[in-house]
Amino acid sequence: MYRSPKEHCVTLPEQQLLSSDVEEAAVMASMNGAGGEWSAQPIRRSASSSSGIQGSRPVKTNRPFLPSGESGLFVSSRGNCATLVLVLKSGGKAGMRIAIERVGFEAQANELFHIAKLFFEEVEIADEPVEEAGLRVRAEVRELEEGKRLEAYVRLTVTENGRVYESRHDRAADLREGGLKRTVKRAVGYGLLQVLQEYTGLEQAWGILTGVRPTKLMHNMMMKMSLAECKQTLRDEYLVSEPKVELLAGIAERRLRVIPDLFRLDREVSLYIGIPFCPTKCAYCTFPAYDIRGNNGSVEAFLEGLHYEIREMGRWMREAGLTITTIYWGGGTPTSITAEQMDALFVTMHEAFPAMDKVRELTVEAGRPDTITEDKINVMKRWKVDRISINPQSFTQATLDTIGRHHTVTETLDKFKLAREMGMNNINMDLIIGLPNEGMKEPQHTLDETARSLPESLTVHTLSFKRASRMTKNKEDYEVAERDEITDMIRTTADWTEEHGYVPYYMYRQKNILGNQENVGYSLEGYESLYNILMMEERQTIIGLGLRSGQQNPVSEGHAGGRLRAADRTISESKRTLRVQSIV
Repeated sequence: MYRSPKEHCVTLPEQQLLSSDVEEAAVMASMNGAGGEWSAQPIRRSASSSSGIQGSRPVKTNRPFLPSGESGLFVSSRGNCATLVLVLKSGGKAGMRIAIERVGFEAQANELFHIAKLFFEEVEIADEPVEEAGLRVRAEVRELEEGKRLEAYVRLTVTENGRVYESRHDRAADLREGGLKRTVKRAVGYGLLQVLQEYTGLEQAWGILTGVRPTKLMHNMMMKMSLAECKQTLRDEYLVSEPKVELLAGIAERRLRVIPDLFRLDREVSLYIGIPFCPTKCAYCTFPAYDIRGNNGSVEAFLEGLHYEIREMGRWMREAGLTITTIYWGGGTPTSITAEQMDALFVTMHEAFPAMDKVRELTVEAGRPDTITEDKINVMKRWKVDRISINPQSFTQATLDTIGRHHTVTETLDKFKLAREMGMNNINMDLIIGLPNEGMKEPQHTLDETARSLPESLTVHTLSFKRASRMTKNKEDYEVAERDEITDMIRTTADWTEEHGYVPYYMYRQKNILGNQENVGYSLEGYESLYNILMMEERQTIIGLGLRSGQQNPVSEGHAGGRLRAADRTISESKRTLRVQSIV
């Protein structure tokens, strides 16, 4: 059974909040309308509001949801006043159950769940009336103008107090095959987003866009209408905020400048070579990356199979008359293997793959600085690697220790300097916003340290709680920043990149990403990663070689294999054949 957490607040002078009387104030707040057996939790101070509350703005009481998923006493300060926010939970499972009544259309898988999930940490959608639902939604769809347009009416009723929120919206119907379902999904999602924003007070910058690749939508629209019309469509039909509209438009335009033949690469492919070994596995990681320590036998067996895959793939590509646009070594951390093993793979690649001299970009992921040596850099230089990635994630040592990255901040700076001195002139760095125990101070320190190196490109991720990661499985052990603070971190980082001459050139989003934000790749002019653009656009077949490389989800520069569109690969050891099936 779901129970409704409740919020109560009282605004007090800053000095009283900082005194020992604060616990008494909490008790007073809890007595002010809470009733029952509610109890206050120990105080927790936060640099920003924990429940979407900004400054000393009044708090809606008796609101049956908890965006932060926590109980406790929170302090949000502004000037010499502060708001004391007491979030009280009566026990049971905090979350939101929503009862949906559909009229005029059939249910589609998760069409409303993903919108609701933007507002609540835990959501259950019930397609029939249930007594315990905190919210009740009636969604109606009807045809207008003889089916040329569809109207969606959405009414949200708060079970506890009967308050009603409504939205009415109509749009042109897509009459192509499957288009009507998409129109219904977007129209109803539009209405649900509007009523939930009004109810919660939380604005969703990405509107109803919940997919991984919003730039793909942008490019599809740009093939049919002007840039100005695309931007207006994002605002009007998808409810995307102005900053995100400009981000999408800027990235879409830049990609076409970087790869003018982006939509004409039919007879070329890109390759992802996945080497699934790391010195240690990070707490947020879900990739098939195995601790290389003590696994030398497994490494040798894996590499033997990889050499075979490369040779067979090269033979198939020559027979098919295909050439290669880009090659990306990802993982894992490819530089976890020895310099000799790396060299042998390069030899096999150049023997097997057609027209290696025509490859536009060759990237090697060297993300963990504790794997970088002079010998490995020499190997990469000998084989003309264009681009490497050295990933600090954070320049706060305590954070690195918490997330399981067993290297030091100094080591990151030293290995970057070593690579630069040895002639590597196109280096990327990965940073993650929202890592455990980091507030505004730590990301700013990371940016200050990054300014000392100024890599050619910078990939800025927002932490995502991926289902199978150690961090998600032990979520109670990791304290992360709240929504407003994440937004401030993203804004600060975007300002920093602009000040230092970096421009966004690719982006993608993830489920369960903090603050409903995004991951953005920035670069100096002329240093954009071609592979990253091709992967995110899904305009070219990308063939994955290596362990499970065809089944990964895009997450970071360090695991850039992505969800590979080319990717159904089967090796039959008995027949010694390799089958590649392009999936559209």
